[in-house]
Amino acid sequence: MAMATARTLTHTAQQILQQQAPTPPSYNSLAVSRVVLCASHPPCRLRHGYSSSTFFASETPFSCVPRPMPRHHQRRNGSLVVRADADYYATLGVSKTADKAEIKSAYRKLARQFHPDVNKEPGAEQKFKDISNAYEVLSDDEKRSIYDRFGEAGLKGQGAGGPGDFNNPFDLFETFFGGMGGRGSRQTRNRPMQGDDERYDLLLDFKDAVFGIEKDIEVTRLEGCTTCSGSGAKPGTTPTSCKTCGGQGQVMTTAQTPLGDFRQVSTCPACGGSGEISTPCSTCSGDGRVRKSKRISLKVPAGVDSGSRLRVRSEGNAGRKGGPPGDLYVFINVKSDPELKRDGNNIYVSAKVSYIDAILGTTVKVPTVDGTVDLKIPAGTQPGTTLVMGKRGVPLLGKPNLRGDELVKVQVEIPKKLSSEERRLIEQLADMSKPKAGSTSR
Repeated sequence: MAMATARTLTHTAQQILQQQAPTPPSYNSLAVSRVVLCASHPPCRLRHGYSSSTFFASETPFSCVPRPMPRHHQRRNGSLVVRADADYYATLGVSKTADKAEIKSAYRKLARQFHPDVNKEPGAEQKFKDISNAYEVLSDDEKRSIYDRFGEAGLKGQGAGGPGDFNNPFDLFETFFGGMGGRGSRQTRNRPMQGDDERYDLLLDFKDAVFGIEKDIEVTRLEGCTTCSGSGAKPGTTPTSCKTCGGQGQVMTTAQTPLGDFRQVSTCPACGGSGEISTPCSTCSGDGRVRKSKRISLKVPAGVDSGSRLRVRSEGNAGRKGGPPGDLYVFINVKSDPELKRDGNNIYVSAKVSYIDAILGTTVKVPTVDGTVDLKIPAGTQPGTTLVMGKRGVPLLGKPNLRGDELVKVQVEIPKKLSSEERRLIEQLADMSKPKAGSTSR
């Protein structure tokens, strides 16, 4: 009786194999030699827990199993146990008797939870794709029937373009939730996109940077094409769906490897990812934008310095598909001044005085950002002394009523050569400053 049952099971396994598609040459092949009997659990049957697509195979040079080597396998009692890669019911958390409403509800809940734009945990995107693949199979009566009978291997056996090829999971998500992050979908690629920012370098004179100035600058940027109104299509023509990608904007290539099917998604070379084919506008060559020059009046605030950056909103490059323009960023560079040195909001300058003026005190003229002003040098000023001229510095950026200071460093000039009369007078001064003979300190 046991031998008859074994022969029946072997015959059943062979029938299942015949229903599979031919095996590509690159697949690893396993030869089915026998069906392991469960001696401990009569009557004989396939081991508990494995579907009808699970076989117990040994590596013998006989018949070939028409499917690639699964990712999960192990040896039991000298036989190689091969099982299906994924359990779609377990992926969605539903039973095998679940109806379409239950499957749909489970997908909506899990897709929201694991969408990579919401869930940033490692592996969330792969989990999202697995959920989408499971829903795509179980929501389709034909695919579900094949999966229930033969497992995932049955879906792969359908060949390219059959139920085993999954659609873009983000497109599937958009059919449920609209524009909630269907990355890569045609709707996303065709919607208006903001233009790029533009840069302009502006060189200013020293005092223009200190007090601010209004200047006219000429920038070159991308502006919307007036011929096609930014659509990129020749006027009077209507875009058609790309036949290469079916309007998806992406193409999928499948390579068969010893480890299974390797799928790669890339931008469609025919439509450039737009999902549409159109006759390009002769003016903009299909870009929807043309490069033009424009004069812009720019108000530079007081207190800017080299490295300052000004932002002019909406004066950057025009967006695609009627999207908003980017911004213009003006980078400031300031020329140096031969006399005045700037450090933040303070100005530094040097003033030279003679040793006589340093001793007796004097008034000197000092350059400032406001012009030349008189500075009083106190009597007895020592070489290297710094005098502060309050509120003669640079206005604070954004607060023009507040200003820094100007710091004047006094440099006392000592003559290298003296006339006979000068020397005689200085020697007399030196004698007067010496202690008198016979005087003692008490």
